[in-house]
Amino acid sequence: MSTGGTRAVRLTRWGGPPDLTEVPPPTPTGEEVLIRVEAAGLCRSDLHVIDARAGDLPYRLPFTLGHEVAGRVAQRGPRATGPAVGERVIVYGPWGCGRCARCAAGAENYCDRRTALDADRRGTGAGLGRDGGMADLLLVPSGRLLVPAGDLTAVQAAPLSDAGLTAHHAVAAVRGALAADAEASVVVLGVGGLGHLAVQILRAVTAVRVLAVDVRQEALALADACGAHFGTLLRPDTAAVLRDRTGGVGADAVLDFVGSRSSMELAVAVLRAGGELSVVGSGGGELAVRKPGALPPGTRISLPFWGTLPELEAVVALALNGALRVDVEQFALSDAAEAITRLRSGEARGRVVLVPD
Repeated sequence: MSTGGTRAVRLTRWGGPPDLTEVPPPTPTGEEVLIRVEAAGLCRSDLHVIDARAGDLPYRLPFTLGHEVAGRVAQRGPRATGPAVGERVIVYGPWGCGRCARCAAGAENYCDRRTALDADRRGTGAGLGRDGGMADLLLVPSGRLLVPAGDLTAVQAAPLSDAGLTAHHAVAAVRGALAADAEASVVVLGVGGLGHLAVQILRAVTAVRVLAVDVRQEALALADACGAHFGTLLRPDTAAVLRDRTGGVGADAVLDFVGSRSSMELAVAVLRAGGELSVVGSGGGELAVRKPGALPPGTRISLPFWGTLPELEAVVALALNGALRVDVEQFALSDAAEAITRLRSGEARGRVVLVPD
């Protein structure tokens, strides 16, 4: 390793593994803001990036991984706005063009110019083609992408920028199907890093009954601790069990944080007519949309991606009020390889977070 640099976990070849190396410390110019990283989350999206083959993703190598980041403002460019030097912040991860109507509304996750950004291989966010936060320092394009962290610890704050935000966005996508009373029900498929936060968000912002499904008993214990009304392991009779729990009519909404063929089949089997299906996980499953077909009549399907800046502010507010707490496994940045192995094995509970050591 060279001297005088800053440490970073960088993807240098498609298929990985990433390397912990040193890079020159960045200097902010223009509107840029330099963040001293205090914590960076690690999730399965990072595994998808690491495992991608050349040509699968519109990114140029090398770049630093990490799209869930919390830290402290260390330095600002001469035209930077937003939080002052020394303030603790959470980084909003999807970086759009900053100029289109969607970006102006804080929805950079749905930037109108994302296709163009992909085409010129500039990258679409922290750790997504552009240098991310699995490092000592992170250069953020603009202060508009920073949300004050308040008195949240960095380890709690960092996962809110994806796990918390994506879960909140998925809940928002189905809220139109939920009654204002406790008669409505929502099934959460997969109680991992995102699913356990979705359970808490549902309990905090709705009156619905929350039914959780996972293949691991420890995940169901986590769902119970997060406030789920009922949890069950995935078995051949799970659809019948869940329908019985909904009085036979089916769930008003299903949040699928797995996205595999089996999870989608279960979602269709338990969904009520006129219900909402939100497919969040990227497990490679497919749904055949035909009319008539297997989908219940009136089904509405959403494919949420990340979330908006105002939603991140709402997620942070829930955490500051004590309604949202991330279940975390913490690793030192120097142990990133071990953390990746544990996440890949499926043994990680909740969210994996790296902390500079």
